[in-house]
Amino acid sequence: MTLLDPLSGRELTPDTPHSLSDGERRRPVLDGIPYLRTGRDDLVERALAALDDGRVPDAAAVLLADNDDWWDQPPPPPDRLASVYEAAADPTTTLRDAAAALGLGRVGDYFLHRDHDPSGLAVTALVATHPPAGRAVVDLACGAGHLLRRLVLEPGECAGATGVDIVFAKLWLARRFVLPDDADVQLVCADLRSPWPLVGAGDAWVSCHDTLYFLDDPADVLHRAADLAGPGGAVLAAHCHNADHPLGAAGRPRRPAEWAAMLPAALTYTEEELTAAALDARPARPAAGIDLDATEAVALALDRAVVPPQQGLLGPSPGAELHRNPLYRGGVRRWPNERWGAEYGERVADYLPEHVPADLDREQAVRRRVLVELPARW
Repeated sequence: MTLLDPLSGRELTPDTPHSLSDGERRRPVLDGIPYLRTGRDDLVERALAALDDGRVPDAAAVLLADNDDWWDQPPPPPDRLASVYEAAADPTTTLRDAAAALGLGRVGDYFLHRDHDPSGLAVTALVATHPPAGRAVVDLACGAGHLLRRLVLEPGECAGATGVDIVFAKLWLARRFVLPDDADVQLVCADLRSPWPLVGAGDAWVSCHDTLYFLDDPADVLHRAADLAGPGGAVLAAHCHNADHPLGAAGRPRRPAEWAAMLPAALTYTEEELTAAALDARPARPAAGIDLDATEAVALALDRAVVPPQQGLLGPSPGAELHRNPLYRGGVRRWPNERWGAEYGERVADYLPEHVPADLDREQAVRRRVLVELPARW
């Protein structure tokens, strides 16, 4: 996908192996990930200076320290971040190691267990019910790339994939630890609140999950996503917090009707129905407006093409090696941290047994997420 400078709107092209330029302004590129955030001029200058001098770990330390406005923890010192970057070249370094060394804390725990928490299952069901079906994929606020990984591992499901996130460290985790080594996925560090650096080319399947409630103007993001999708594309948005639900207080939640009004003609789904659909390995059922009032979070799906559900996306990727769910430690289910348990624990306990069961067959174990697919370097 063609990239534009978010300030000038001009096309970006390589001017060195580690930078892009619009003819006037340069942008750093590390591990194939361009850094296109606005309002970070000093950071960009420091990263470019280090890259131009061949001090790649120092540039990595600059970029990996950057975070979003909601994060409330200081970054690790630069020498530690440089060491994290260099350690990634060692095949024995894991996603767990890197997330901890980057100081990601609760966000790191979220990424480590993203594919099998209730909200992750809800995304799975929404995507399987409204799949890309061969269209180009654009995953906005893609985090560490879990959804992108699943889609590129499904043969023929997407015609090219792009992931965008505001936090460089998350994209770097995706590149180094989550996405397959041979995956043709473009990753871009950019702010959805600024002009987007993406130029559409034909119909696209655009997703934005578990992030709209962090934004001041989510309707603008959905409007731009619909434009990017094109006349035969789709826009999906899962886990939009319900302001009337006790667990919907985080961020800037809205009422269900407010979310639905942001994407006219979209189908709406409850978080609970989507999670249940993933566990039952079936397409999700859309909700009538009255059914949305009690849900923890709302999901929206606008598909301008007639596309049947993709049942294969509800399970592991073809040929995947399955592992015991890492929520089991010593055979007993344990939450990664207290906050994670408060948000997800009660719903996870509905499908994941407290102890590793001895009597589940393989299909049941997969459906209940006792056995899960993990990245090779989890």
